[in-house]
Amino acid sequence: MADEDLTRTATDASGREAAHRAVTTVARHRSAAGSAAGILLRRGLGPLRRHRWLAAGLAVAACLAAALGYVGTRPQPEAAPQGGVPAGVGRPTGFPPIEAKRADAEPASPGLRPRRRPPSASPSPSASESTPSSPLLTVTQAEIPAEVDLTAVGPRDWVHWGLRGGGSTVRKRDGSGEIVDQGGRGARGGWDGNQELFGWRDGATVRTVDDTPAGVYTCGAGNGFALAVAGSGELRTVRLYAGLWMARGRLEARLSVGGPTTTLRMEDPHTSRSAEFTLRFRAPKGARLLITWTVEAAFSRDCGNVGLQAVALR
Repeated sequence: MADEDLTRTATDASGREAAHRAVTTVARHRSAAGSAAGILLRRGLGPLRRHRWLAAGLAVAACLAAALGYVGTRPQPEAAPQGGVPAGVGRPTGFPPIEAKRADAEPASPGLRPRRRPPSASPSPSASESTPSSPLLTVTQAEIPAEVDLTAVGPRDWVHWGLRGGGSTVRKRDGSGEIVDQGGRGARGGWDGNQELFGWRDGATVRTVDDTPAGVYTCGAGNGFALAVAGSGELRTVRLYAGLWMARGRLEARLSVGGPTTTLRMEDPHTSRSAEFTLRFRAPKGARLLITWTVEAAFSRDCGNVGLQAVALR
């Protein structure tokens, strides 16, 4: 029994020793193998790491070269002419440098420049669309020529007063009849002492007169003459030949369609004076130019007056 126990013990001991040697040998082999594999791995990965950094460096260099090439090929902005303003100066910020907030551009898709509209031609107004000219009135004063030819200055119409007394009137034969004597306050008297001479070759009732100094007058403050001339929508010229004696006369002119009244005054407290009043007017057809020539002040107790000789229309 003892021998068997000793034998088993020896056997167990030798077996354990053998197993320990085997484990130690395996561990040593594993350690050696691991060390060898690590050495080989480190030796193999070293070149791989160097190749990877080299590839990354080449990629960065290629990107830089491409960026420099793109910048070199971009079109450069045109230089401003000498003394001019550089391009882009004065444009509003926050918008593209071209077509920023254009009022004449159509809406565009994002990323696209707006499409400009071609200029549209304004339609020509037709005759029916044209508006009539606005009313017009101007009045000027000048000296009466020594001799007046009513046939020449009044191709449309003319009227002369006083050839044969205070109630005498001569008109243009076949005239337009657009000059109307509307009367006025005060009695009219004939006078043949005017310094200016009038003549005509186309009169009605008296066909031809070479030179006459005749005219009519009315005395006293507030008395005078009233005339009207028809409008046609076109510019017309009226010449009024009038005078005064020891008085201040007031000429008023206005259009029947409204508007301001034009007033001119002339006076001589000692003797007589005369003038050619030129009235240029435009009034619609059916409207009239209204004229009054009145004694505003009389400087003679006998007969401070205003006088009238002729009116001509062109």
